[in-house]
Parts: sequence; C-alpha cells; structure tokens
Amino acid sequence: MTDFLDEKRQEITARLKELKPLVEEYQRLEAAASALDGVGGSAAAASTSVAAPAARKAAGRRGPGRPKGSKTRAAKATPAPAAAPAAAATTPAAPAKRGGARRKAGRRKGSGTRAAQALSFVQAQPGITIPELAARMGIKQNYLYRVLPSLEEEGKVAKQGRGWHPKSS
Repeated sequence: MTDFLDEKRQEITARLKELKPLVEEYQRLEAAASALDGVGGSAAAASTSVAAPAARKAAGRRGPGRPKGSKTRAAKATPAPAAAPAAAATTPAAPAKRGGARRKAGRRKGSGTRAAQALSFVQAQPGITIPELAARMGIKQNYLYRVLPSLEEEGKVAKQGRGWHPKSS
C-alpha cells in the first residue's frame, strides 16, 4: 500500500511540474487579454476575446477593488453631454491638467519596502522571473510588473529575456 501511495505522489508531483509553465502562460495570456479589452479596437475583435463576456457583463459596474460610487474606466472616458461645450464657451479656458502637470500624493512608485525586497531577491538569484519572484514574496505578479520596471529606470536592475538581473553599480 505504501509503494502505491509513493508511486501516485511521484506521478502527481511530476504532472504538477509539467503543468506549471502552462498555468503561468495561461495567467499571462489572461492578463494580456484583459489589458487589451481596455484598448480601442473593432467590435469583431472584442467579441472573440476570452474576457469579452466578462467585460460586457461588468459594463456599467465599477471594477474590482474600486471604491463605491466610482465608475468604470470606460464610462469615465465617454464624452460629456452636448450641453457641456456651450457652458465651456462662457467660462474662461483653464489649462489642461493632463500628463506630467499633476503629481500624485504619496511616495514614488517602486520606492517602498517591496521594491527593496524584490531587489534583494534579484541580487540573490540573478535571472529570476516575475512569477518566481511573486511566489517567493507571497504577492501577486501584477504588483511586480509595476515595481521592477521602475527599479530598471533607476538603474538597479536590468531585464534580460524573461529574467531580471542586478545591475552592477
């Protein structure tokens, strides 16, 4: 009985190792599909998307993690009603606050303790990938997709292929 259990454990472990890259690829493709849903495109392309049914279902509702009362990003991007241009003509023009004119409150992106922790993991294991890094840190990958490029801009790490390497100072 023990031999049978050991054999099954080994089979399961081997199969898990075999499937892990496929699961990671699925997660990357799912993230890419959801990112592309926010980008303008043809209606035919949107209907063939994997995440399109979920996007249609969520239309008009706030996204996950967004505060109550907030609209979806697509709803915010819709043009104002026709009465708005007439009102704008009677008021003096205000400078647009787009681009770099407005700063967010708080610390810079990538300057927190997670960035330092990620940097230490990259230094300890050059070539580490974001999925491996997220698993070691116990956080979601999407956070690291924001942190590591900012560390790269600061000249602390460099991306080579899928892996991240410390930059020699």
